[in-house]
Formats: sequence, structure tokens, C-alpha cells
Amino acid sequence: MRFLSFLLMGVLVVLGCKTQTNTEESKETKVITTKEMNPQWLTLAGKKDQPNIVLVSGDEEYRSEEALPQMAKILNTHHGFNCTVLFAQDPEKPGIINPNYLHNIPGLEQLATADLMIIFTRFRALPDEQMQLVDAYLKSGKPVIGIRTATHAFNFKEGKIATQFAHYGNYHEGETEWKDGFGRLVLGEKWISHHGHHKHQSTVGVPAPNQEKHSILNGIGPAEIWGPTDVYGVRLPLPGDAQPIVLGQVTNRAGEYDEADPLYGMRPTDTEVAGVDEKRDLDLNNPMMPIAWTKSYQLPDGKKGKAFASTIGSSTDLLSEGTRRMLVNAVFWSLDKSVPAKAKVDLVGDYQPTAYAFVKEQHWIDKNLKVADLVMEK
Repeated sequence: MRFLSFLLMGVLVVLGCKTQTNTEESKETKVITTKEMNPQWLTLAGKKDQPNIVLVSGDEEYRSEEALPQMAKILNTHHGFNCTVLFAQDPEKPGIINPNYLHNIPGLEQLATADLMIIFTRFRALPDEQMQLVDAYLKSGKPVIGIRTATHAFNFKEGKIATQFAHYGNYHEGETEWKDGFGRLVLGEKWISHHGHHKHQSTVGVPAPNQEKHSILNGIGPAEIWGPTDVYGVRLPLPGDAQPIVLGQVTNRAGEYDEADPLYGMRPTDTEVAGVDEKRDLDLNNPMMPIAWTKSYQLPDGKKGKAFASTIGSSTDLLSEGTRRMLVNAVFWSLDKSVPAKAKVDLVGDYQPTAYAFVKEQHWIDKNLKVADLVMEK
């Protein structure tokens, strides 16, 4: 009997030690929640004293879901900014990126504490509860950077979609301030046209007259702003106080067209300046179209803010160091911070962007791209 008592006491001691050990371990073990295991947005924590930047992706063609995470990693790794990247997703498949899904971008509530919004969306028709978050940010007068298709960021197919925010749409024909939607009012232009030959003529950035010393061009040499995307057409002059910073030189491809090449056969070494497009009777470089400009904006009942628009900036455009530096410089400018003489813009991680193109729904089903997959080691 005495033996059994000692044995029982020993078991209790062992169990007690084990319980204490587990308690101590739990203090050091981070509890992983479902959202952390299956995040719906990418969060990169920077320095506590640095601004919060929210980057909103969601386009079907120019791979913003690749470009903006890379931009965020550059801003976070090299400059200490706090960055959050949002993605288009089917609400039935949270955490799975699907740029073809037009009606949901979770995480827009992050804009409430953002110091800067970088938007790269195309023809989104978001629900009112999400549009209200965008609207509140813009009414606060905080800065905005719009990339490529952000000129036509929203499209509600008026009369077919019930919304309080139809005026944000690219084709809105309503009241004067909102004519032509978000693109025109906030950024300075809506979707107009492909000015250069899509997939055949690249873009070389040229400083606009008298803008060579603008801080957004700090550290950028001649022809260093380049991208395989074509120049977008805009209406000249741009409205209000819009100031072109970079003009887009339409440049012919020297090599053969290659559908399998992410750059479609175009190269930054191409130098032949395009002439007259005979089919459209259009001199493609006279005048040159602005591809990057600054502008103030103000929503009705909102505060005045500043905007920077760049129609260059697809995922493959970011292979160009000059293009990356222009966008990073624009971040500093937008935040009223001193722009570095030559900002560090080295690519972070294994960045291999895919060619811009529209892809069918099955592509995204097969790819099953998770937000969690985009977290790369610095």
C-alpha cells in the first residue's frame, strides 16, 4: 500500500512538472489565428515612426497583384515604411487572389489609419460598404498615387448595379465635378486609349519641359524610365493644376514579337522612335503624351489633397530600375518627405513577373495563388 502511495505521488509530481513546462512554453509560443494562417492581405511592418501605406491591387491585365507586393517590399525593406497590400478575392475563397473578381477587395478598412493610398485597380465594382472606405479616405484629403489602370479604377455599369457610388465610374456622365469619374476628378484623366501599339511599342520616359530637376526624377538618368507597356492616350492639356513630370516616348521594338516572352520581344535597348501611325493618321510622338504627373484634388465636401498619377507601372515595367525609382520618389513626394538623391530601389526577393495579359477564370482556379504565398524573406 505504501508502495502504491509513493508511486501515485511520483506520477503527480511528473504531471505537475509537465503542466508547468507546458505553461512556460505557452508564454513563448505565438498563438496563430485562422486569419494569420490564411491572411487576406499582406502586412509588412516597418519602423514605428514611419508612415502607413496601403497599396490596393485589383486589375485583370497588368499584374498589379505582382507589382504592388514588390513595391511594398522595396518601400518596407529599403525605407522602413509600414505597408499593407490588398487584393481582389472571391469572398467564397478568402485568401485566394483572383484579379478577375471585380466585386471584393477585403481590408479596405486599413485606409482609416493610412497616410498614403497607392491604387492600381481596373474597372472594379465594389460594394457600397467598401466604397465608403475609399470615399472617406479621399474626403480626408490624404495623398493618392494611381498606377496604370487606376485612371479607370472603377466601373459600375450605371443602371445595372445598385450603388451609391456610380459617380466613381469611368463612364460617369453626371454632375460636373464627377464627370468621367474618379480617374478624372482625383488623378486627372480617365481611360481614353492605347496611344502606342499595345504589345508592340514600348515606353521611354522623357522629362517634361522644365521638370528635369523635379524631385520625383531624383537619381534617374536619360532613358532609365522604361516599360514594355504602351503609352496611354490622354486629353491635353490635363485639367486644373495638373503638371506633367514625365512624357512617354513611343518606341518601336527592334527584335521579333515573342508571345512567350514577358516583354513580348521589346527591350530597354530599343531606340527607334516611332513616327506616324498611318492607320490612325497620328504622329505618336508629336505631341508626346504625359505618363506621369502631379495634381491636387478635392472631393465635394472633402479636404484638398495631392495626387501623383503614372500610366507606367505594370509588374514587368518594374524590372526597370528607373521606373521603380520614379514611383518610390513619388511616395516620398506624396508624403511631404525629403526625396533621396538616389533612393535605394533594389528588387526584393526572387521577382519574376509574368507578361501582362487578360487570362480566363480557369487560370486563377488552377493557380490557386494565396496571399500567404507572397510573403518572401527579405
